[in-house]
Amino acid sequence: MEKSIRNIIIATVAALTFSTTSFAAGNSDDAIAERIKPVGQVYLASDVPVVEEPTGPRSGEQVYKTFCTACHSTGAAGAPKTQNAADWAPRIAKGMDVLQNHAINGFNAMPARGTCMNCSDDEVIAAVEHLIKGL
Repeated sequence: MEKSIRNIIIATVAALTFSTTSFAAGNSDDAIAERIKPVGQVYLASDVPVVEEPTGPRSGEQVYKTFCTACHSTGAAGAPKTQNAADWAPRIAKGMDVLQNHAINGFNAMPARGTCMNCSDDEVIAAVEHLIKGL
């Protein structure tokens, strides 16, 4: 009986030793990385920033629709609203040079160039002219 208990203990120790070694080998960094690696990729159009380089001068309307409309159509952060003569009158009274300077260099909450960092001065000025056209 003593011999069979001894054999059982030896077999148990051997089994634990081999299973622990196997478990440890299966938990190496490479083995873990292999088990948890992605099986595919998901591509979202928003993951890749779209940087459109101008191929020539943009019109004032193009610049306005791309960079200005978010604030000037809603009046966000105190921006004068598009086609609102009352909003624009005090600004226009200061003269075109002041309007253009504020558009190019920023003023109050408006960032320089209205966030169009690749717009030329002429494109920014064209956007200002588009904004006040018809007032």
